[in-house]
Amino acid sequence: MAGALSHIRVLDLSRVLAGPWSGQILADLGAEVIKVERPGAGDDTRAWGPPFLKGADGRDTSEAAYFLSANRNKQSVTIDFTKPEGQALVRELASRSDILIENFKVGGLAAYGLDYESLKALNPRLIYCSITGFGQFGPYAKRAGYDFMIQGLGGLMSITGRSDQEEGAGPVKVGVALTDILTGLYSSVAMLAALASRELTGKGQHIDMALLDVQVACLANQAMNYLTTGNPPRRLGNAHPNIVPYQDFPTADGDFILTVGNDGQFRKFCEVAGHREWADDPRFSTNKARVAHRAELIPLIRQATVFKTTAEWVAALEAVGVPCGPINDLAAVFADPQVQARGLRVELEHALAGVVPQVASPLRLSETPVEYRLPPPLLGEHTDQVLARVLGLTEERIAQLHREQVI
Repeated sequence: MAGALSHIRVLDLSRVLAGPWSGQILADLGAEVIKVERPGAGDDTRAWGPPFLKGADGRDTSEAAYFLSANRNKQSVTIDFTKPEGQALVRELASRSDILIENFKVGGLAAYGLDYESLKALNPRLIYCSITGFGQFGPYAKRAGYDFMIQGLGGLMSITGRSDQEEGAGPVKVGVALTDILTGLYSSVAMLAALASRELTGKGQHIDMALLDVQVACLANQAMNYLTTGNPPRRLGNAHPNIVPYQDFPTADGDFILTVGNDGQFRKFCEVAGHREWADDPRFSTNKARVAHRAELIPLIRQATVFKTTAEWVAALEAVGVPCGPINDLAAVFADPQVQARGLRVELEHALAGVVPQVASPLRLSETPVEYRLPPPLLGEHTDQVLARVLGLTEERIAQLHREQVI
């Protein structure tokens, strides 16, 4: 069964994470994604290792794990578009594509005739998605933007990390490049919306995506906590600013997470913990009261939770419908029975390693399911076949382009 986007061709000129992540989402949904890379070098993340994918002999291959995370189901074509012949090839590909994704600096592709206005003249139906740190306008538009920097500038780090009253206090970045990932997700939504609009108008459009915009938008309730009070939220470690108890607690053999979402769940937790009196205490009986008296309640809970193991707490609380769970490392994550049941690890055949592991797409469509057609490509793996199939170039012309180091 063909994927939902099997009729769509995407030209992916992006590199690193936000752009490639959005391209991989479209590719998983069935789109033909042609990834254009620099000859001899390719996407920056190809060199972002170790770790690298290991071959059957246990030795490192040339494929960095970072690159492998965001580029499956794509075809790699190497084109040097600093040369006029390379520019012409990319323009021809764009004229035959539905979507183009790029994350060059603002105005960076205009010198090559690969900016939106130039390509729109060739293909008015083209949806052109530009991903930058700060967007196409504003005082920071010309600046480069990286995830870590944006996490700080955009406020995320101000609410992430231990509170000032705890040892080890200070701002902390999220453990993955979350702003890049979220920008990739928002970009995918925007491109799908533009495709839907094109069905009505017949026209493509330019999409202006900025990491800073996405980071600020994703502050969600914390942004509203500030906007409605004028008070910037503070770091609370693993605690929740609006719900108590909703954080990690120590156990006899480690830690677990308790996420009480309402007063009924809190009463059930108190019964399991052997402290029914907490649920009737006016300081703790409602969430509003618990938030106000957080400093009194949390130490009491911490004193109680250390007498059972993590597994014992999880079993006892799950039995009465109180949400909770362990704090898993990634080995435990991929060994978890629910993760395994959902098939969140998949393997694809790979030319250098035999197989390459992948994290499955979370998208579950009943009629047009995600397909894992291609492993993350080797650099330039599909250059000749794409130029022949999509552009109709002859073997002689392709050989000439190789000799001229255009491809």
